[in-house]
Amino acid sequence: MNFDISTVIVNYNAGDLLYACVNSLLNCPLKIEIIIVDNASSDQSLNALVGLPNVHLIKNVTNLGFAAACNQGTNKATAPILLFLNPDCSFKPGALVSLLETMCKDAEVGMVGGLLVNWDGTEQAGGRRAIPTPWRSFVRAFGLVRFSGRWPKLFYDFHLHKQKLPDHPIEVEAISGACMMVRRDVMQDVGGWDEGYFLHCEDLDWCMRFRQKGWKILFVPTAKITHALGACGKNKKVFVEWHKHKGMIRFYHKFFRHQYPGALMALIVVGVWLRFGMVATHHSTQHFRNALRSKRRRYE
Repeated sequence: MNFDISTVIVNYNAGDLLYACVNSLLNCPLKIEIIIVDNASSDQSLNALVGLPNVHLIKNVTNLGFAAACNQGTNKATAPILLFLNPDCSFKPGALVSLLETMCKDAEVGMVGGLLVNWDGTEQAGGRRAIPTPWRSFVRAFGLVRFSGRWPKLFYDFHLHKQKLPDHPIEVEAISGACMMVRRDVMQDVGGWDEGYFLHCEDLDWCMRFRQKGWKILFVPTAKITHALGACGKNKKVFVEWHKHKGMIRFYHKFFRHQYPGALMALIVVGVWLRFGMVATHHSTQHFRNALRSKRRRYE
């Protein structure tokens, strides 16, 4: 069978969300090949997929990380259009068709993404964004975004979801790795996912490389995708934050080390790890408090 789209889903203990994701794809009018790359899940999320049509499984014995698993799925895919999708995403009716139609209208478009929403329908951060350069991250970290009204170019906020939702597809610097549709030929031009990232920031890396090669990235507001943000990593928050911050440093070093003085880059690295320390302490303290509450309830 010739498929319109090959969808690559990297699964890690997504539970029932994985089936909901796959089911939303199977209910789409397009011919879709679904490739599940499982990174050594310990739950029963794969059991619900047995017998479903056009679903292929790749089971890893260890967790290889998101980027490596995406490349694995790409090697098995057969369609000219590839969709990389998180297992905690599900499509609203017509969303996938909107993405594909937008992709096919302009030969200069290499990547498209949709409107990521929470369960209550509100827009999430990340679906449309600017690249978080070291300066932009500094601006956000120290609350300088409040001056963006007076000096928008200097104090620009890379979180575009706070802006008014457009009524048509727009070009952006980056979209979220939770839902990325790309052309196979463009991917061959740009190269695959950078496996030096384990989790987080590999999507920003890819967006940077797409734009460096001259390919457009479009955000499609009519393609609505429900995203249960953080569901797969809710029990490993410190682990997730470690790789997120490690990915930030790799991203900054890879793309910006020649644009910023060495001393400033060193300060950025220190700032990233200080931020990780604060976030990790918060999550660890919260986990300890929750454990104490649970213990008290058992004795009451």
